[in-house]
Amino acid sequence: MIKVCKFGGTSMADGITLLRVKNILEIDPARRYVVVSAPGRRFSGDSKVTDLLYSTYKEVKEGGHVGESFTKIAERFRSIVHEANVAIDIEALLYETACAIEREESEDFTASRGEFLMGRIMAAFLGIPFIDARDVVKLDAQGRVDARTYALLKDRLHGIGRAVIAGFYGEGPEGRVKTFSRGGSDVSGAIVARATGADLYENWTDVSGFLACDPRIVASPSGIKKLSYRELRELSYMGANVLHSEAIFPVREAGIPIRIKNTFRPEDEGTCILPDKGFVPGDRPVTGIAGKKNFTVIYLEKSLMNAEIGFAYRVLEVLKRHNISFEHMPTGIDTISFVIDSEQLPDLEVVEREIVEAVHPDKINVIPAIALIAVVGHGMSRNVGISARLFSAIARTGVNVRMIDQGSSELNIIVGVENVHYERTVRAVYDEFFGEGK
Repeated sequence: MIKVCKFGGTSMADGITLLRVKNILEIDPARRYVVVSAPGRRFSGDSKVTDLLYSTYKEVKEGGHVGESFTKIAERFRSIVHEANVAIDIEALLYETACAIEREESEDFTASRGEFLMGRIMAAFLGIPFIDARDVVKLDAQGRVDARTYALLKDRLHGIGRAVIAGFYGEGPEGRVKTFSRGGSDVSGAIVARATGADLYENWTDVSGFLACDPRIVASPSGIKKLSYRELRELSYMGANVLHSEAIFPVREAGIPIRIKNTFRPEDEGTCILPDKGFVPGDRPVTGIAGKKNFTVIYLEKSLMNAEIGFAYRVLEVLKRHNISFEHMPTGIDTISFVIDSEQLPDLEVVEREIVEAVHPDKINVIPAIALIAVVGHGMSRNVGISARLFSAIARTGVNVRMIDQGSSELNIIVGVENVHYERTVRAVYDEFFGEGK
């Protein structure tokens, strides 16, 4: 049996935690391949190493040399090596890294050095080979995984019983280091799992799996013992950030299950994420609730819109011209709405004007500060009255629903409410489906 284990930033935060990680790996010989993140926060107010590396890049860009931020990074790694008693020449490694950062003058390269350094330290600590992701993970210009990656990794790991692989980055088409989006070490772990034909991908973090709702909004929400790939994708994308929303893609085709585990409570069962095929939902119709704030809805109305060829296409051309993606597109016979992350709309007035010029709507209305709430679960399609329960619960709070979108798969229902009503709406929906006696 082969297990690939990815350890997050909190699991790499200090040398004492590294001892925990070593114990976890030694307990189970099937845990053969280890993917590491950069060290995260040790305590409230502490800095993540990756954040310090982004600051280091700014210092190099402005002054040509690493500065105070890299000094803090160096102290973190010295402390980790000292606490865990790792046999490695950390001073030489730090010096080489600082020189490389100054030489490369690349934001992606600089940001990747947290995982690189942590991988070198972890490999020395465990006494097993280190593999630089730059050599085996190939990415295209958009940061997507090149198919060559799986063959390269498989060949590199052939005959190696155990190894440490740096997460978060690979090599772009121009031969330079390219990173995933933040949290991308989850994706790296999934890539290694697929390349090795792993039986299980374990993702070790500081929580014991997924919760049915954000614990910052609902006190002590129920845990989720199992969910499907598709449920994971919906919940992760909508803000349940235990696992990167793109980590599912490398393992999905191979049908490799994922288990979320807690480094600080390894005895906890965690959450198991299973292939969609043959997935059997739990007893509850709803698996989880997640959401995000700060969306903008661009609402268009025009008589006989349905008969006008290319109406939506011309709006989408405007969005494409401004490099804007949309989240949802609810429609009616004479209406269409585009739900867009507000951060993508710094030039909203320009976009609005160009849409009017492109399609000449009878009415255009821009609704800012909208929160989206996703109610997700395979069981919803098998239970009558889920929508009625959802909207009744929201109505009892006195909140006005500004948007409704339900996928044809009946896997989720998404509602839009004003930002100011987000938390109370989430609590009302949670109480309806997960409250006492539900």
